[in-house]
Amino acid sequence: MGSKRSDASGSKAEKKGKRGKAPKSVSGARPLDGRVAFITGAARGQGRSHAVALASEGADIIICDIAADIDTVPYPLGTDAELRETASLVEATGRSCLAMVADVRDTEALAAVVAAGLDTFGHIDICVANAGITGFSKFQDLDDQTWQDMIDVDLTGVFKTIRAVLPHMLERRYGRIVAVSSMAGRMGNPNLAHYVAAKWGVIGLVKTLAMETANKGITVNAVCPAAVDTPMLHNPAMYSLFCPELAEPTRDDVAPRYASMNRMGVPWLAPEEISRAVSFLCADDARATTGQVIEVSLGSSAGQH
Repeated sequence: MGSKRSDASGSKAEKKGKRGKAPKSVSGARPLDGRVAFITGAARGQGRSHAVALASEGADIIICDIAADIDTVPYPLGTDAELRETASLVEATGRSCLAMVADVRDTEALAAVVAAGLDTFGHIDICVANAGITGFSKFQDLDDQTWQDMIDVDLTGVFKTIRAVLPHMLERRYGRIVAVSSMAGRMGNPNLAHYVAAKWGVIGLVKTLAMETANKGITVNAVCPAAVDTPMLHNPAMYSLFCPELAEPTRDDVAPRYASMNRMGVPWLAPEEISRAVSFLCADDARATTGQVIEVSLGSSAGQH
């Protein structure tokens, strides 16, 4: 599946950090000045939002995306052009961005992204394992390939992403790891057994790794969003799931259905609302927060756990 490298702006000499030492915060600086963040699934949607948000807080950014479709996913995935657009948006904040095409299912491709990031910036302080897909099917109708693709991207892809950068963080005894799960990882959801299983698994992975790294300067947390205003949510296949009685349901048609799934009665969140939670977990102010699940859920889980 491979990877493809794009150049990051700025000289390598300016960006090389000292290994074995975490970047020091400077009084009056932005929370992530001196940091480097690696974000997967960043061609669009939440990944793009996280990249721009962390750059706005001062971090240089490494991004990757599959930039290709997967046959079992019922909507188009991000493209290389969208990945380059994310890089441009990051650079518009004044920070540097390294953008590469890589599939999170591909161990070698992720290793290449991390190696290129270290070569360009000298260190990686933050990992946001964001890449994910969704789809739907009755349990009994799930075929092997649809199940496997979901688990491979949404769970194994998170594992491989974190594993690619963890040795470097352990060496430096510093790291902020955030995995994007879902409110579907906190409860059952009809027609989404494979998605729920993967996102539930992400939470278990996060909690386990948090225990292993708690005394090594590394925090590991998960963010669980409710429905988010991204192409994963807004596509004909998803609309038909929520409005099966309509031939061609629209955004306006599905809005009340989405709103009914949470206590605030809001159909969906803006990606930036999730990014604010991610930014908090990536900052030193959250150094005592690890093994946690931050729900940005519009109250949908209130009274459940």
